[in-house]
Amino acid sequence: MEDVLEVYKRPYDPAFPVVCLDETNRQLIEETRKAIPLGPGRPKRTDYEYRRKGVVNLFMMFELLKARRHVKLTDQRTRKDWAECIRDLVNIYYPEAEKVVLVEDNLNTHTVGSLYEAFEPEEARRLAENIEFHYTPKHGSWLNMAEIEIGVLSRQCLSQYISTEEKMRREVASWEQERNQANATVDWQFSTADARIKLKKLYPEL
Repeated sequence: MEDVLEVYKRPYDPAFPVVCLDETNRQLIEETRKAIPLGPGRPKRTDYEYRRKGVVNLFMMFELLKARRHVKLTDQRTRKDWAECIRDLVNIYYPEAEKVVLVEDNLNTHTVGSLYEAFEPEEARRLAENIEFHYTPKHGSWLNMAEIEIGVLSRQCLSQYISTEEKMRREVASWEQERNQANATVDWQFSTADARIKLKKLYPEL
């Protein structure tokens, strides 16, 4: 926990960008009856019945100090999908960085081994050497700022019925662009000193 909190205190350095990574999934849902639109003195009415059209996985990559986020949609959340996310970070979003300082939870797919399952050894090694891994503790995923951004995405974009992956991509891309242009960020206040006081019970007693 303190390791992640100390990472968040680092000053901005384009050679070592601090990026939070988290993932979630959403069902694709199709309305079975058209909603009755908003009218004078009458709210929009949506029927509770719907048809499931599959599931889409979303990877949220969020750089706090630059107020930039990138969302990658995939059909699944396998080791290969995570590995391709890491390749995007290194090759597309931060090609000039010496290392991407990555904060994520300790899911079993979030390992260097996943890179070797997805790519040839030379490529897997190259990607691993360009990432500095930092993991949130067990039951401490709330320390990952990407989780906060997923909450914002859910409220502002994903609360509507979205029936196709194509529409999901359009809606998410529009949200991402708008939020990046607004330089929206997270006002993180929790510190190591706070952790030692408020979460004292989690520390071993000597």
